[in-house]
Amino acid sequence: MNRRHPVMLSAALVALALLASCATQAPRAPLKLTILHTNDHHGRFWPNGDGEYGMAARKTLIDRLRAEVKASGGHSLLLDGGDVNTGVPESDLQDAEPDFQGMNRIGYDAMAVGNHEFDKSPAVLAKQRSWLSFPMLAANIYRDGQRMFPAYQVFERGGYKIAVMGLTTDDTQKMVLPDNIRGIEFRKPAEEAAKLVPELRGRADMVIATTHMGHYTDGQHGVNAPGDVEMARAVKGLDLIVGGHSQNPVCMLAENKRNDAYVPGTPCAPDRQNGAWIVQAHEWGKYVGRADFELSGGEIRLIKYTLIPINMKVRGADGKKLLATEAIGEDAELRAFLKPFQDNGQARLSAPVGSADGVLDGDRDRVRKQPTNLGVLVARAMMDRTGADLALINSGGVRDSLPAGNISYRDVLKVQPFGNTVAVVQMKGDELQRFLEAAARMTPGSGAFPQTAGLQMQIEGNQLKQARIAGQTIDPQRSYRLAITNFTATGGDGYPKLNGHPGYVDSGFVDADVLRAYIAKRSPLKLSDYEPGDAVVRR
Repeated sequence: MNRRHPVMLSAALVALALLASCATQAPRAPLKLTILHTNDHHGRFWPNGDGEYGMAARKTLIDRLRAEVKASGGHSLLLDGGDVNTGVPESDLQDAEPDFQGMNRIGYDAMAVGNHEFDKSPAVLAKQRSWLSFPMLAANIYRDGQRMFPAYQVFERGGYKIAVMGLTTDDTQKMVLPDNIRGIEFRKPAEEAAKLVPELRGRADMVIATTHMGHYTDGQHGVNAPGDVEMARAVKGLDLIVGGHSQNPVCMLAENKRNDAYVPGTPCAPDRQNGAWIVQAHEWGKYVGRADFELSGGEIRLIKYTLIPINMKVRGADGKKLLATEAIGEDAELRAFLKPFQDNGQARLSAPVGSADGVLDGDRDRVRKQPTNLGVLVARAMMDRTGADLALINSGGVRDSLPAGNISYRDVLKVQPFGNTVAVVQMKGDELQRFLEAAARMTPGSGAFPQTAGLQMQIEGNQLKQARIAGQTIDPQRSYRLAITNFTATGGDGYPKLNGHPGYVDSGFVDADVLRAYIAKRSPLKLSDYEPGDAVVRR
């Protein structure tokens, strides 16, 4: 009988153990990982009148990109930076069901929670969450002391673990109606990230934050809450931030210098702060961002970044609109799914309202920086309905322009989609003066920037130097009636709270209905009647 000596047997076992250990510690093959991303969808499930964007074409593009990545031996994740809700009436009237259901069919892996996810009641948000087959992530939103959403999710791709954490701007608490967020706390995102990142670094090979916080160049966030740049600088250990909220293509010209005149189809270099890449794909599904990484030996390298337009058009030398890049066809199955939602929305929005002899300007880039004719129109409609002496609306409540020619109810709802109500505050002149001083401090470019009617102001360096009502200096002891929305009255966008004032009365009139009725009564509207002129002068 052949017997092995105990010493020899022990040596053999040790050798086998060492071989096994070496095998388990062998370097992993590098991982090719592609992150695809969108943000600030805002109800654009259907293409616009020029055939731009839309979820069916988005699916075609994403399916193609995934196939390309897979064929090259890579893996992918599809993320969204939040704000699926609010912006197009066909979507708003149906609680964004086509949008959330469309995201399921495109195959998203996770999304951040946007502030506009709280535009409707908690019951609607719960319904929207129930529709989703992927998680909404938010580490800094608490209800009754507990996180309301999963803080993060860890995905496995090619033997590597990828942690995705969600974060939402803490400005949300001043951007939505209090009844929609009662009992909900929005903690500072950077503080929550600082707690979680060390844990995630121990669990994953790559740490991504999908955020709805905004990209502010060089961290200059004005009256807005700090955004992605500020968080990246404060929290070490993030590899990538997939952002939203400020609705920019984050394409940098140089360090801390963003290209705010980005042209679709041209190269895009993402921002980088404290080792973290920061990306954002503008808005409305106009683009899909593609970030190609390689993970190897504990290092993460960005190989290439592209911002891919979805049937976006640019004006040629002759002024005609041309496709920025190749045309992307619509996925037939998804289009067929979305078509009944579009038809239902169209049927409910066909009611005519009135007409105008030109465009009433609600473009985001202008209405948040300067008085516009649409700002004057909206404020005058509020004055007309309430009999107020003056009116003020935050420019973030003006979401689109009104077209020249016929104006439909659909057009009105695009301008004011939130369903806010018009309120009146009766106050003494000295109180009104203090309120207007606060309004004058609201940073141009932010949603807090005021649009007004019945008021003349001179502002120097964001300080109110003079204010007049109907051409007269404000009398500190006289009583005035100010029309505002209930959103602004409850401290929305950082305005002083007025809903507790003894002179506060909520009319109950929905803002879009007030505007619709005013347009119907005054049509055809003449632009010359609503030019802001020198009513508000800033120096």
